[in-house]
Amino acid sequence: MSTLAATAGAPPARIGPARSLRHGISLAWRGTVKIKKNPEQLLDVTLQPILFLVMFVYLFGGAISGSTDTYMQFLVPGLMVQNALFASLSAGVSLNTDVNKGVFDRFRSMPIARSAPLVGAVLSDVLRYLVGLAVLLGFAAILGFRIQTDPVSTVVAAALVVLFGLSFCWIAVFVGMLVKQTAAVQGVMVALVMPITFGSNVFVMPETMPGWLQAWAEVSPVSLAADTMRGLVDGGAVAGPLLGMVAWMAGIVAVFFPLAMWAYRRRVS
Repeated sequence: MSTLAATAGAPPARIGPARSLRHGISLAWRGTVKIKKNPEQLLDVTLQPILFLVMFVYLFGGAISGSTDTYMQFLVPGLMVQNALFASLSAGVSLNTDVNKGVFDRFRSMPIARSAPLVGAVLSDVLRYLVGLAVLLGFAAILGFRIQTDPVSTVVAAALVVLFGLSFCWIAVFVGMLVKQTAAVQGVMVALVMPITFGSNVFVMPETMPGWLQAWAEVSPVSLAADTMRGLVDGGAVAGPLLGMVAWMAGIVAVFFPLAMWAYRRRVS
């Protein structure tokens, strides 16, 4: 940040992809420093996995799967996906706060890529994903959850779920740039994330759902991501759901990255 500030001036006409990425990483470090100074920003990704795990396993696990141990093996891979979705909400809230406080006016006076503040906010969320994932898997292991595959598959699962969260971040960024009030960003995103999470196979298999909901749940990005996680940490088919998951991630980024940039230019112009 200090290097960027020292070279402040009129933004150049064009900045290449490599320099744009470097600027984005610099601003991602700014987000990481903010978390270090305000660790309470991690409360949602540390408490939420524990609450959902305890609530669903011990309240509904016996009724759904016949035993809490069986249900935990089914639920934890799905919660990996749900946690990434909820962690992605912070990017929109953080950016909206920065815009309302005038931080982006400072960014506009610096010779950095226009996309750098948005890319930096998204990349800085990687730490939140990893902390939430570590808390979930660590607490689940204490309760009895066991990974049935190898360490390489587990690392791949962690990487994929982080990428899944990063792709959804662009929806939060778009909403964060679109609405004026910071409180509204979280409200809009929760209203989006809750239905697509519960309308999937994260908590129950879709066979008992109404036909229209079952049809959606079988092709939902959340269901495909949850099936990929189950294959990687519990064993089972991976290729099919992984292809669907990657297709959804590419589609979301292809649609919402340009929309986020459009909303950003409209907001700060």
